[in-house]
Amino acid sequence: MATKRNFKAISVASPMNGCKSRKLTEKILKEAYAQQKEVEDEENAPMSAFCKQPLLYDLEDVIDDDDAEEIQSQLDYHDMACSEKEEKLLLDAFFHKDGASIAKRLSDAISSSINKLEDNHIAAAIGSTCVSETDYYRKLGEFMSLYTHGKMPKALNHLTRLENWESLLKLTQPESWSPNAMYKATNMFASSTKAERFYEAFLLPRVREDIRIHKKLHFCLYQSLKKALFKPKGFYCGILLPLCKSGTCTIPEAVIIGSIIHKFSIPENFSSAALVCLAEMEFLGTRSYFIKAILEKKYALAHLAIDAVAAHFLRFRKETSVMPVIWHQTLLAFVQRYKHELRKEDKKSLTSLLEKQNHDLITPEIVRELFSSRNRGEMEDNSHSASTINNKPIKEDWFDMPQVPMEED
Repeated sequence: MATKRNFKAISVASPMNGCKSRKLTEKILKEAYAQQKEVEDEENAPMSAFCKQPLLYDLEDVIDDDDAEEIQSQLDYHDMACSEKEEKLLLDAFFHKDGASIAKRLSDAISSSINKLEDNHIAAAIGSTCVSETDYYRKLGEFMSLYTHGKMPKALNHLTRLENWESLLKLTQPESWSPNAMYKATNMFASSTKAERFYEAFLLPRVREDIRIHKKLHFCLYQSLKKALFKPKGFYCGILLPLCKSGTCTIPEAVIIGSIIHKFSIPENFSSAALVCLAEMEFLGTRSYFIKAILEKKYALAHLAIDAVAAHFLRFRKETSVMPVIWHQTLLAFVQRYKHELRKEDKKSLTSLLEKQNHDLITPEIVRELFSSRNRGEMEDNSHSASTINNKPIKEDWFDMPQVPMEED
């Protein structure tokens, strides 16, 4: 038996016998490629990360509202054909007595083959990226224009993590999105660092266009404005201030966007900063409306913000034209809420201002508020003499009560 076993081993090891099995060769090659790939991945992890394909999701891939995981595709190595030279080296490495040195040469041969395949794959991917991305995001835009409800494509959530997200998002033509799709996109971007830019570049133009066409705002777009408050700084810097700086804000736009400020809670520090910015702008009726909306929130404003608003009104002391009603209403709201925080010299200046800018119904109320208030830093006067306070209970004469008429039975 030993002689027969040795004879078989010698016959297999000898390259002259021609007893190489094709199936055995394929199994050995697959095992060698798997081992080589594992070693390469461990030793050269950055290279394997570099060799991944660009992330492109199919439109059928959808994401839940709460699902924010980033899924990346990996390079798929298919079965590779090998030359006769590689087969011979592989067999010699397994059966030759000097297998160590031959195995090293075999490893180098397989590595060069794999690297060549990867280079070809990367070159093909890079060459087709521009065309495929453009077509892909245009199809995504078509999907967004018809969207009504349901799950969103994962690619949209992936955009919030890209550096060139704005140029890619423009390929989808956000101006043609459905209102429902805009709300979903706002919901995704509101929790990212790109929220402010998304509000200014995409949400605000869409809201203004919808108001211009329909003279009112779609419910989903209104909900998008509400969702934008998740980032208060983004709301003020991306929606309110750009709208006011444009100088073309209409009354319907001011009323609709101002209602967001009226109805919902906004942190005080962001509102104070926005109020200072609005007070430093030139006068417009819509800007004055937004100032009034913030003042009516009754924040405990810092003295810096109060002085900025006071200086805003005092700029009109040399104004000869008659100011509109909204200006007087805003001044009344300011005096009513912060009359005790105004400086004495500011009150005198406002009084002289009201002599030039007078409104029959509103100005008397403003003057009354100014004169019935204390100045900044003064304590409330609670010193009342005991003689002026009457704490005696009212006495009634039980025997001298007026007659009460009763109904007859």
